[in-house]
Amino acid sequence: MRIALMVIGIILLIAGIWVLAGHGSYSTTETVVSVGSHALKATHDKAIPQWAGIAGVAVGGVLTLAGLLRKR
Repeated sequence: MRIALMVIGIILLIAGIWVLAGHGSYSTTETVVSVGSHALKATHDKAIPQWAGIAGVAVGGVLTLAGLLRKR
């Protein structure tokens, strides 16, 4: 359990720092026009919000510290 807390914490820390550095984004696709069986779709890239990066760093830090300080 101790190792699992540390691994998950480190992964969240890295992901949070990645988002805070401005590299996190995801794509959404929406239908713009639909005529009969044909459709025109647009894909947009959206940035992951900064609050998600801050939360990832905070939770990752707590989990990593909990894994380090937990007694066997």
